[in-house]
Amino acid sequence: MTRRAVVTGASSGIGEATARELRARGWDVVGVARRAERLAALEAETGVVAHVADLTDGDAVATLAAWLEETGGVDALVHVAGGARGTDRVEDGDPEQWRWMFEANVLSGQRLVASLLPLLRRAAESAGHADLLFVTSTAAQTAYPGGAGYNAAKAGEHMLVAALRQELNGEPLRVIEIAPGMVRTEEFTLNRLGGDQEGADKLYEGVEAPLVAEDVADVIAYALDAPGHVNLDLVTVRPVAQSAQHLLARGPLRVRGAES
Repeated sequence: MTRRAVVTGASSGIGEATARELRARGWDVVGVARRAERLAALEAETGVVAHVADLTDGDAVATLAAWLEETGGVDALVHVAGGARGTDRVEDGDPEQWRWMFEANVLSGQRLVASLLPLLRRAAESAGHADLLFVTSTAAQTAYPGGAGYNAAKAGEHMLVAALRQELNGEPLRVIEIAPGMVRTEEFTLNRLGGDQEGADKLYEGVEAPLVAEDVADVIAYALDAPGHVNLDLVTVRPVAQSAQHLLARGPLRVRGAES
């Protein structure tokens, strides 16, 4: 039986890569994002079904849920959409940017759970299990200067996921969290820096093989395709060059003591 996944943030980055990977593995995929043109191109190329929605709008999420129910339900929610804005210190933070990050990273997840959980329960009844997977960040685990707004938003999402897993205890519903470290994508850092391409490029300068969106998509797909009794509660995934949130090697990776 073909399973159906809803992938949010599907117009770019990890969300788009995940939608592509799941399609390649035989899933039916509904790609959700705000940008209709990018979703239409993805649909034409891969067969991902496009659904345009702003997940900070409760009515749009309710409309998505109603449409899913009319068109066959859903077996997995893969919530990738979110994002960061700004790198201000706490004392200089823009409350509107912080509010947007909380809406995009936390409240969007709550709205999706509230709206899609009845459909996921129905799928679990017939198929044996269903999945709720959230892409958070290592920013949820470790604070850093200039990151407080994003740290707070992603930590909030992490706690939402942890509480949800406990609230659903006893039901055949897997709650999965994937927390990426440094991932080089087309837009994430660029958007965070307000379009500063030079600043975005500098972040990755000298880092050998940062993760790319496809690396995270591969982990997501593995988690969803694992046997139904296996739950990957929390997976932290970083490039080898990033040993911790604050510890990043710049320059070629070499075995200690080896000749250069």
